[in-house]
Amino acid sequence: MVRSLARPALLLAALLAVPALAASDEAVAKPVKTVVQSVRYGRDKAALQHFATEAQGAYLLGDAWKTATDAQRAEFKELFKELFAKMAFPKVRENFKNLANISYDAPKLEGETASVASVILIHHPLRKQELKLRYTVVKEGAAWRVKDVTVLGDSMLQGIRDDQIKTLMTQGGWDRLLGRMREVSQELKSQPLK
Repeated sequence: MVRSLARPALLLAALLAVPALAASDEAVAKPVKTVVQSVRYGRDKAALQHFATEAQGAYLLGDAWKTATDAQRAEFKELFKELFAKMAFPKVRENFKNLANISYDAPKLEGETASVASVILIHHPLRKQELKLRYTVVKEGAAWRVKDVTVLGDSMLQGIRDDQIKTLMTQGGWDRLLGRMREVSQELKSQPLK
């Protein structure tokens, strides 16, 4: 699980600076802004409150999500948030030491889902890097939450699902998946969430 989080770290690097969007789009943009600022300033727990963990779980596990027990879904969501924050957020903060600029398009709404395109400019010591990203934001209850980030066509969630979740589920279903997530959680125990 640790080896495959380099891509999500890069994908989430986009979540660290958001210019003002039109007032009519504020409800959709707010979770992105909150995640960006929270991760940027080391408030990881606050950032995690704005992720669409129910929608993420459903995407990552497909039909297995529907047949899981409430306890399995709840444990998965908590472990996923914890592991993602402990592995990806520090890399994101490091990347954004060289952040030069970020620009966002207005959200494009399609029912309970919205898409926000952005361009991020990072000035690394030896080169400039331009990243084109697309955030997927979904409505969970009354609130909009960040579900996924796609950079150059690579979805953060698809990468995690294809590289890790599918393999673990094939090896032993929910018991294997949650067992491995618990193991990694123990390995990262000394790294507290901020």
